[in-house]
Amino acid sequence: MRRFFKSGFYNYGITLFIAAGIGFGLMINPSIKHIAPVAATKAPSHIVFIEDSWKEALKQGALQKKYIFVDAYASWCGPCKMLKATTFNNAEAAAFFNANFVNVSIDMEKGQGPELARQWQLQAYPTLIIFNSKGEPVLGSVGFIKAADLLRFGKQALAKK
Repeated sequence: MRRFFKSGFYNYGITLFIAAGIGFGLMINPSIKHIAPVAATKAPSHIVFIEDSWKEALKQGALQKKYIFVDAYASWCGPCKMLKATTFNNAEAAAFFNANFVNVSIDMEKGQGPELARQWQLQAYPTLIIFNSKGEPVLGSVGFIKAADLLRFGKQALAKK
């Protein structure tokens, strides 16, 4: 045993053990970006919505100084489901709305939805409304629309700024 300690192998072994431990620790700690880089995040290919919180949308609209895009829907509504499955999943529409709006999707028959439906005097679903950051309506649309029409709708609202 003494020969092993005196030869320096022991110190070399300890050094390797410590270095390996530190290296492993750095690899599993993603907060150290220069050691373990985080993969580049890809922009979502769908519109990202705040779910069922008008209050949070107003807060974010004020903080970000952005208009608020509201998808007012009912769970039983066929055109609402089609809008979510197609139009809101269009990459071009998603990029535009995610960059320019705070997006909120509200079930108008649950939680604060019925009160907002009365306040906004909604008659049919889906209803799409764009509000300014203070919660004042700017532009609205009723019924299913395709992605190209949604883009025009958003650009038309932003032109009113």
